[in-house]
Amino acid sequence: MKSLTIAALAALGLTACASRPESIAASFVSHEKYSGNDCAQLSTYLADARSQLQKVSAMQDSKANMDAATVFFVLVPASKLSGDHAGDVAKLKGEVEAIETAQVKRGCKVARVT
Repeated sequence: MKSLTIAALAALGLTACASRPESIAASFVSHEKYSGNDCAQLSTYLADARSQLQKVSAMQDSKANMDAATVFFVLVPASKLSGDHAGDVAKLKGEVEAIETAQVKRGCKVARVT
């Protein structure tokens, strides 16, 4: 019975861990937000958004790593206590997609990064 309880707690702890950035879906952001910008501005906005996304994704990845370690030792994901950056990752992914769509609609030369 004791080992069953420990296994159940471990499974519960693992399901509550911070998500990896690559598994977080983009939030919807309308490309209309960027429709009044020229190609140079869109390119700048895109570079900034990608840079921010990379930074926040690294922070989210760190939270996921921390959760994996803390769940292993204490069965409680650290992000449950301190929060994670999944919302920021989703928002920035949406911004990147919106800017890329605005570039296509405007007819700009688009350099996609995956």
